[in-house]
Amino acid sequence: MSLPHAILTALLEKPSSGLELTRRFDKSIAYFWSATHQQIYRELGKLEAEGLIRALPSDQPARGQKREYEVLPAGRDELARWTAASQDPKPLRDVTLLRLRAAAVVGTTGLEADLRRHRELHERQLATYLEIEQRDFPPGKDGPEDRLRHLVLRAGIDLETFWTQWLDHALSEFARLPEPDGPGRPGARET
Repeated sequence: MSLPHAILTALLEKPSSGLELTRRFDKSIAYFWSATHQQIYRELGKLEAEGLIRALPSDQPARGQKREYEVLPAGRDELARWTAASQDPKPLRDVTLLRLRAAAVVGTTGLEADLRRHRELHERQLATYLEIEQRDFPPGKDGPEDRLRHLVLRAGIDLETFWTQWLDHALSEFARLPEPDGPGRPGARET
């Protein structure tokens, strides 16, 4: 049920049309909560039907125009209720970790190259987050809203730092594995 809450958050930050909202999602919220444009539009319809948001009145005819949405008091109340509710952390589900476990029994062929690719992707994402931090959170920008938004960004920075360091460690372990005994062997790895 978090996508509706992500949308309510974004609309409280700034009333937007569906298109503007999806663009803003792509530039911020999507870093930690992804949704397709279709999912966002579908949720906008549901939120409007539930009386949590409304389309702002427009002077132009309705056909073919962008509808801009704002959050109603009931939507703000729902977001506050959800924010205050207790939630347990989600267990980690990562396909790379599962693949490593499987490699212990079927061999590592192809896995080392993919770990290197993952390392590069995490390094690029970390660089993006650090650029955003430098651009959006200069010294002195420390109001309560800024501090909370920066905290979310710091989570991304810390996670990408963790993954790049962990992948460095994993790749060093791959370098220490014995040479393959043959295709499909548990110690098999590419060189």
